[in-house]
Amino acid sequence: MKIVEMKDVTKKFDQVVATDQLSLSIERGQIFGLLGPNGAGKSTAINMLCGLIKKTTGEIDLFGEPLQSEALDIKKKIGLVPQDLAIYQELTALENVKFFAGLYGFRGAELIEKSKEALRFVGLLDKENIRPDKFSGGMKRRLNIACAIAHTPELVVMDEPTVGIDPQSRNYILESIRELNKKGATIIYTSHYMEEVEEICDYIAIMDHGKVIAEGTEQELVSLVTDIKEVNIVVSEQMDGIKETIKGIKGVEQVNWTGTSTLNIIAKNETNVLNSILSLLLERKLEILEVNQEKINLETVFLNLTGRNLRDE
Repeated sequence: MKIVEMKDVTKKFDQVVATDQLSLSIERGQIFGLLGPNGAGKSTAINMLCGLIKKTTGEIDLFGEPLQSEALDIKKKIGLVPQDLAIYQELTALENVKFFAGLYGFRGAELIEKSKEALRFVGLLDKENIRPDKFSGGMKRRLNIACAIAHTPELVVMDEPTVGIDPQSRNYILESIRELNKKGATIIYTSHYMEEVEEICDYIAIMDHGKVIAEGTEQELVSLVTDIKEVNIVVSEQMDGIKETIKGIKGVEQVNWTGTSTLNIIAKNETNVLNSILSLLLERKLEILEVNQEKINLETVFLNLTGRNLRDE
């Protein structure tokens, strides 16, 4: 089931087009990565989905229903983790979560239970009576998440949830996101850290100039950039005829010796030739000293598609 459906959504601020006939489709249960350089339209798209700003034209459906600004029943199913911390320094951690959970109608014992469970989930229950001005940056980010998920939303939108924090806190948050997803939440995740998106997202859309320019799994996006892969195998010695024999393996495009004992092999990306090559070398009793397979990563894809780094203005 599609939990988010945006069709030809345009948003204009005066003469500035923030999203340009943007279309997005997100399946229930996905961790959906939304990437794009600054100014690509990501934040505008998120704010429209959460009902914070109105679209100019187009259609937005959430949970199978048209999104209307007054549709509180739909908004209650959404949790937003904003990039800018949405917590009150003068309130304790528990009071912060209670305040936001209370906006969704929880009261009394249920409100306390929901709030404490959210703090427990992000590892801050033992800090429930401490104000966030005493927290580290990573703890504040975790409290920010607790405030967004206390009402158990079906869709959690996370806008740069790990910006400016230490690696330990980042790992904790990423693990929390996986756990949220296992519990049934659909996640929309934006980040400037490409390795995070590679690690946790099962589907990715790349935006630029207000629209999606590519989408798919990580491997599908990689295949847009190149349909070949490169493998370097260091063996104990050169052997006459081995190069020609490897060329006979299906999917192998080129084979060359580089240096005295390194085979450089170019193969089609859709075929898994490495096992066949290694088996052949072992049959010929060549000692394999090292295997290096060049990997096209998501950052390479992004640079090729947008011509910009993720943080470029």
